[in-house]
Formats: sequence, structure tokens, C-alpha cells
Amino acid sequence: MSARPSPSEERLLAYAAGKLSPPEAVVVSACLALRPEADAWVRRLQGVGGVLLEEVEPSPLQPDALARALARVGADTGEVVAEPPLNDMPELPEPLRRYPLGRWRTLGPGVEVRDVLAPRDGDTRVILLRIAPGQATPKHTHGGVELTCVISGAYATENQAYFPGDFEEADEETLHQPRVISDEPCLCVAALDGQIVLDGWFGRLIQPFVRL
Repeated sequence: MSARPSPSEERLLAYAAGKLSPPEAVVVSACLALRPEADAWVRRLQGVGGVLLEEVEPSPLQPDALARALARVGADTGEVVAEPPLNDMPELPEPLRRYPLGRWRTLGPGVEVRDVLAPRDGDTRVILLRIAPGQATPKHTHGGVELTCVISGAYATENQAYFPGDFEEADEETLHQPRVISDEPCLCVAALDGQIVLDGWFGRLIQPFVRL
């Protein structure tokens, strides 16, 4: 694993074991599509899990299992039908191309957000965030965990710069103000639990009007 900002090993282990929430898994899968070295590491973990499954005592099949399988085979015409793309953003990593998208909404000067209509988990959902060059989000913390992967462009916080394929994990204790440092807009995908919490008196003033 490289020193670039990446999902934590604990989060990758949970992903490999299928234990992440659906929104978190969507963002991690997008990151892995952009990070072949991390994807290979996860595939090795999944391979180990497959070996362990082979050692588990098998469970008996239902009496009609064979008949149901043969019925599905008989219903297959053998014709391969190409699935149409589900959204209008071919620049997205392949895992994100599987989901329809909501419309772009403006959050402030140079800041737009768009829903990824992937499965939710309670109040946790997936969004795309697009920020213009030189622009920054308001300084904020979070009502829960926020996982972010950079798709294109780059942004920096007070302590770290993030480039395509980089991954940031933030929570209630993280106070930051991402600012775009690339010459092109920064496009990110994020799994967001709850709402962001704006910092300072002005942030508290406009908080009711800022919802992702």
C-alpha cells in the first residue's frame, strides 16, 4: 500500500468482508477503480476469504434447487443485450456508472452537488461534489462519518492535499475547509452520514439553508 491518502486498512477489511454500509461501499469501490494497487490488495483479502469459505461445512441444498436452476437456464435466450448507461457522466469510475444521478444543485459560488441514486443506509447517502478552481467549501465538521474520494482535479485541507484516487475519512472531530488547488474543477464522490455542520457564527446563521 502506498503513502497516498487511502481508505484505512480497517475499512478495506470491512469492504472485502462485505460489512460496509451500501453508501460507504460505493465510495470505496470508486476509489479502488482509481487505485489498482489498493484494488489488488483487497482482491487478495477476498481470495483468503474464499479459501476460508471452502473449509466451512457445506449446507444441504433445497430439494427443488436443481429444477429451479434448470428453469432459469431454459429461460435464457442466449442473446447478449448491452445495458444502456445509467447516467450522463462517462468520466465517472465504472462503479458509479451503475447508478442514475439527480440534478446538479448549487450550494454557493462555484460549489455544486448532485445525488448518486445508490442504496441508502438510514441517513447515509452518496453525493457528487463539484467545486470550481480556487473555490472552497465553508469551514465545517460533520454530523457523522464522511468518506470522500477525488475523481478529478485536486483539493487541499489545512494538513493534506488530495489528488485523483485519494481518499479522505472525516468524522465529528474533523474540522476542515477543502479548497480546490487544481486548474480544473474538483469532482469528488462522498458517502455522507447526516449533514455537515458549519463553523462560526456566520455558519450557524446560514446552516438552515445549506443541506446536501
